[in-house]
Parts: sequence; C-alpha cells; structure tokens
Amino acid sequence: MEEKWDYIITREKKLFDIDFKEIWRYRTLIFMYVKRDFVTFYKQTILGPLWYFIQPIFTTIMFMFVFGGIAGISTDGVPQAVFYMGGLLCWNYFADCFNRSSNVFSANKGVFGKVYFPRLVVPLAGVISNLIKFGIQLTLFLFVYLYFVFNGVHFNINASILLTPFLIVMLAMLGLGGGMLVSSLTIKYRDLNFLISFGIGLLMYGTPVIYPLSVLRDSHPEYLWMLLANPLTSIIEAFKYAFTGVGMFSWFYLLYSLVFTIVIFAWGLVVFNRVQRNFMDVI
Repeated sequence: MEEKWDYIITREKKLFDIDFKEIWRYRTLIFMYVKRDFVTFYKQTILGPLWYFIQPIFTTIMFMFVFGGIAGISTDGVPQAVFYMGGLLCWNYFADCFNRSSNVFSANKGVFGKVYFPRLVVPLAGVISNLIKFGIQLTLFLFVYLYFVFNGVHFNINASILLTPFLIVMLAMLGLGGGMLVSSLTIKYRDLNFLISFGIGLLMYGTPVIYPLSVLRDSHPEYLWMLLANPLTSIIEAFKYAFTGVGMFSWFYLLYSLVFTIVIFAWGLVVFNRVQRNFMDVI
C-alpha cells in the first residue's frame, strides 16, 4: 500500500514558491475569520449593522460643512453628498484593507505561535470582510445617488461604470499588498507602525477624495504631477467619473496604477511569504 504522511520535510522553499492550493484547502478557515470579524464588530453594540452607515454619513456631512461650506472647495458641479461619499467609499476600502493587513503578525502572534495554517488566510479574510462592508456602504451611496437623480440632477453615466469591479479589485490588491509589506517590516522595526499610521492619514489629503483634480490644475498646476503619481488618484477619479461623468478618466494613468498595484502586491506577497517562516523567532 502507498504510504501517506501527515508532514513532509523538504528543503527550504524558493522565494516565489507560494502554495495557493494549500490556501484554498483552508477556505473554511477564511470563512470563519470573516464570520468572526462580523460577530466581534456587532458584539455588545446597540446599533449593530447601522454603524456601517453612520460612519460615512456623518463623515460626508462634516466634509460638506467644512470643505464645501467653510472652505468653499468646488466639486465641479456634482452634488456634494455624492462627490464626498463616492471618494470616501473608495478611500475607506483601501485604508481598511491596508490597516487590517499591516498588523497581521502583531495582532495574531498568539494564534500563529500555537497552530499552523497558511498565514495568508488572515489578510485575505480581512479583505473579504472589508469587501462586505464596502458592499453595504455602496448600497448607501446608490440610495443617495438615486435621490439626486429623482430630484432632477443629471449625471453623465458612461461605459466606464463597467470598470467598477476592476477598480475595486485594484483597491483591494493595493491595500493588501502594501499592508503585507508593512506587516513584514514592522516585525523587526516596531516604530514603523506609528510612521505608517501617520502617513496613511496624510495620504488621504494627497488623494482627490475631498477635492477634484481641477482645483489643483487651475490653482497650482506645478504640483499636479505629485497627485498623478499617487496610484489611488486615477482609481478614485475613474470611480467618480463612472457615476457622474465629471473628473479625470485616463487609460494611461489607470495602466500606471495597475502596474504599480501589481508590483506592490507581488512584492508584499513575496516578502510576507518569506517572513512568515521565522517571524516567531523575531517577534
């Protein structure tokens, strides 16, 4: 009879040797982590799922009051609620994926030190959990969007709206890849956590979430290249353009963002896969 072994000890894996079949075999564990995230979020809360709506609603109202009212920043004719909520929707998904992935090792060291399973399960589960949250908040965005449509506001919806799933995947990959890269680096250098958290907070203001690119193009065109170098810029602008017909849609910059996303995702995946083998000796 053919012998079957529970564990097979082999030579050290290559840098790009990632066992995706093994991750697929642990898909039930991914589902359990996603379920745990929701149970933990709702536990001992009064409003429960309503918190997914409260955060974007109140943030949008604050942006309308501060940036639209006091600062008087233009939204290029798009209703402020639609403009700000559309930008926040994309930004929050990226930031949530990044933050969940950037502390995988430190937040799960107790579990990782006791039982073996593919460590990629945890950040992947975080991306899926955030995708469900994104879907709920997207529903809210569509209700607000339809409210203005029924009240006579004309949006120039175009074929680029078909790229919306592609844009969401890019946001997920960029957040996941960047988060895994940071998580791998912060094992040894803990103070990077503070630097990265501070940097992500500032990055939102370097991304056209609360203002259109036309504001910078008209007032300070010499700084426009800095925003265009941000891979999130073309993704968020394309999302807004798809629903409103206003903003920048550029195949060139979308291609740039795609290449940047693939490089960051592959880099983060490789570094994460390498660090996971001996991170318990460092942490």
